[in-house]
Amino acid sequence: MKPTKMILALTLALALGGPRAHGQTNSVTSPVQAGSKAYRLTYTLTEMDGGKRVGTQHFAMIVVSGRKTVLKQGSRVPLVIGSLSNSGSAQSQVQYMDIGLNIVASLEESGDGVKLNTQVEQSNIAEEKSGLGTQDPIVRQAKLEGTAILTLGKPLMLGSMDIPSSARRLDIEVLMEPVIQ
Repeated sequence: MKPTKMILALTLALALGGPRAHGQTNSVTSPVQAGSKAYRLTYTLTEMDGGKRVGTQHFAMIVVSGRKTVLKQGSRVPLVIGSLSNSGSAQSQVQYMDIGLNIVASLEESGDGVKLNTQVEQSNIAEEKSGLGTQDPIVRQAKLEGTAILTLGKPLMLGSMDIPSSARRLDIEVLMEPVIQ
């Protein structure tokens, strides 16, 4: 079997409920029915600066109609949220925050086409610190959440947002292709 077909077969098996690798998430919103279709969604995030493309990222995932798929890429950042003193020794309380890109997608087939419910969230730590504490970071976030009707093989612009304090903009597009089963 060719490597590309093997990867596609493994990805499809995982999307249909097969064993998962460490760190992969694919939670079920409803049981897989006979005849459920699988689609490859390719999200394209393009960063623009004054009308000039400065960066493009592509993220592909297999989504089975009637199920939810989650893609996460980034880091878990520790945040000190408090400290306890116990018998002269201080212990810090730490909470972790996911920083990076999170994409959540689910598809429903209807008479109008294939309905996509999606959430795209991108976050990062700013260079400057907050004025509240020496360790407190400033987290920058961009989030798009919505529903759209997709057409096979035709890219759809889900949204575009300005990046605060800059001349930059983030465009989010998705392309749906069938997965041959």
